Amino acid sequence: MPVEKQDDTVVSHRVLTIPNVISIIRLAGVPLFLWLILVPEADGWALAVLFVSGISDYADGYLARRLHQTSKVGEILDPVADRLYILSTVVGLAARGIVPWWVAVILPARDAFLWCLVPFLRTRGYSSLPVHFLGKAATANLLYAFPLLLLGDGDGSFALVAKVVGWAFALWGIGLYWWAGLLYAWQVRKLMTDRDRRAPVLDGR
Repeated sequence: MPVEKQDDTVVSHRVLTIPNVISIIRLAGVPLFLWLILVPEADGWALAVLFVSGISDYADGYLARRLHQTSKVGEILDPVADRLYILSTVVGLAARGIVPWWVAVILPARDAFLWCLVPFLRTRGYSSLPVHFLGKAATANLLYAFPLLLLGDGDGSFALVAKVVGWAFALWGIGLYWWAGLLYAWQVRKLMTDRDRRAPVLDGR
């Protein structure tokens, strides 16, 4: 099986690995979560799905490193699962009136903005940029925020505290999410201009 080595980590092209199976099961939880939160409004079960998703997000990365099963497929599945959970959760919460619709618009708008940069990367032989710490921090904030906001949809002191803390995580997460997006855009611009400077100048005479 061909492998590539990146920063002392062996990256294989295998598809059927334990971390990848966990990521696929995690992806299957996205429609389940949406159904739970929108149809029966079973918030307890929806929170359980989010909780399992958070544990599996840590587990697949840990097992990939521990079992030396880091793969190209896994590097795609993991961020895709994160984004789908963020999108499904924010849409579900907006549909329930727990968060305003501008939150459900501004987060996928950032991802759409980054997708517009992919063609520029491909002209330079890249399919994506390495995940930045800010992007990971933003995702972590949002994945903490949404369960707390769901818990805050009620009465009583506990719900109030959950709502306040949830909005704190959400606002930080949204800010960091867009900051990371702008940083990626800056990296793409720098990559394009650096390559242009190093390109050979052709004599047209």
